[in-house]
Amino acid sequence: MTRVDFYLLDGESGENRQHFACRLADKAYRQGRRIYIHAGSQAEVQMLDQLLWTFREQSFLPHGVAGQADPHVTPVLLGQEQAPEREDDVLINLAPQVPSFFSRFQRVAEIIDGHPQTRSAGRERYRFYRDRRYPLETHEPTP
Repeated sequence: MTRVDFYLLDGESGENRQHFACRLADKAYRQGRRIYIHAGSQAEVQMLDQLLWTFREQSFLPHGVAGQADPHVTPVLLGQEQAPEREDDVLINLAPQVPSFFSRFQRVAEIIDGHPQTRSAGRERYRFYRDRRYPLETHEPTP
């Protein structure tokens, strides 16, 4: 069964969510996991694509946009709206709703900041997973 982790961040800047998603993807990648980052918009996909090159000095995270990168050699894929073709390991969800394909992943990471809309949508997703009895954990990471 899919395990769902909620990461509660301080502050209201959406940028913090994207930076944390990069940190989380980097950690999972170093553990040998494959990651799909599900963005809320095409603009967010583009921002993440740039951020994954620059978020940490002296760090490279091999990544690409789903549908454009070869999934066999790209351990971190970015996308929005539709399900990735082959991924089923770690899903980092930055979209405001639960992706319809979430249950095929072993782990789902939901990143919530202090922005009222993000918190409200996060609570909705938490209830969705809880009501369906998915294992849930909540984390409050330090910056």
